Amino acid sequence: MRYIGLDIGRDFAHVAVVEGGGAARRLPRLAMGGEFRAFAATLGPDDSVAIEASTNTWALAELLGRHAGAVTVSNPLRTRAIASAKRKTDDIDAATLAELLAADYLPPVWRPDEATRTLRRLVSHRAGLVRDRTAARNRVAAVLARRLVRPPATDLFGVRGRAWLESLELPADERLSLDSGLALDAVLTGQVAAAERAIAAAVVDDPRARRLLTIPGVGLVVAASILAVVGDVGRFDRPAKLVSYLGLDPRVRQSGDRPAMRGHISRAGQAHARGLLCEAAHSAVRSPGPLAGFHARVKARRGGAVATVATARKLAVLVWHLLSKGEDCRFAPAARTALKQRALDRTAGRQWTRPSQRGATGSSRDLGRARLRGGDDPHHPALRQAIDRVRADTTPPSGA
Repeated sequence: MRYIGLDIGRDFAHVAVVEGGGAARRLPRLAMGGEFRAFAATLGPDDSVAIEASTNTWALAELLGRHAGAVTVSNPLRTRAIASAKRKTDDIDAATLAELLAADYLPPVWRPDEATRTLRRLVSHRAGLVRDRTAARNRVAAVLARRLVRPPATDLFGVRGRAWLESLELPADERLSLDSGLALDAVLTGQVAAAERAIAAAVVDDPRARRLLTIPGVGLVVAASILAVVGDVGRFDRPAKLVSYLGLDPRVRQSGDRPAMRGHISRAGQAHARGLLCEAAHSAVRSPGPLAGFHARVKARRGGAVATVATARKLAVLVWHLLSKGEDCRFAPAARTALKQRALDRTAGRQWTRPSQRGATGSSRDLGRARLRGGDDPHHPALRQAIDRVRADTTPPSGA
């Protein structure tokens, strides 16, 4: 039995082999491409290979898995914690992987299926486009800041805002920078919409996505990002595991007889998914319900920033329960959830039949709009006012 450790780089792969319980033996490095494929073809069913998780991990794991008996993808953070050394080279890293694999002490990572990997690529692609669009919009904002101009429109890149920007008198160099930012924003906005259509098509038939949309504040992008990061929720045996995986758990420090000290969140895992959950928390607390009440209590004691992160942690716990138990959120506003489900179908290109508008005018229409603003809570002011108007309209005339 051979245990092979591979330290993968952009241009070369460093190889180390452990045979018969001896020390790791280094092999000549391999050029990525044809030479690496030729080495993979020499592997057999008695060979066990270890690589670290990186950008092209799963393509390499699939290539090696066609020939080797077993392929283990290790968590690089935990591997470094186990095998910390004063000297660090690619050859030493490859030897460390081979020795840990031979000792059966290599922490593996979960291997997602092809559908999850595709969804991860789509979500990552959209996130990159959004970062580029934000950079283009920041250039436009920088031009206005340099000219000491405050925009009159709330949405600077909406119809009204763009019309104002185009009519703004600027020097030639500033006009060139502003027009360039606007052009990039228009192109990137179209690309973001195309990425969202691809994401919607990938999850439109997934009942897990429909279930996550019942959570207040969770839309298509947040639901798809959660599914891409979490994958199979069964690998987390309790909600705290998922919270820790997303980096929303507090750091704990304890030594001797001193009590445990809790600090900031660990920020482990993907920052993109964690940030989206915080954005969802901002939206969720606007609807009446347990999340809004929890946010208000924490905000009164610890401030808004801590309350938002704590609410994001609550959302992660809620995600675990919904996906594990196959249930919808009990406090989901029915009208808002229906809108999100319908938006998912439209974005994915599904045909949708508009329901009859009979009886949807006047007070009934106001009641529906109030439900969208305040949820189904009968004590919400907007919904209370609409209910009172409906009752006033349906009161029989005097003497009838």
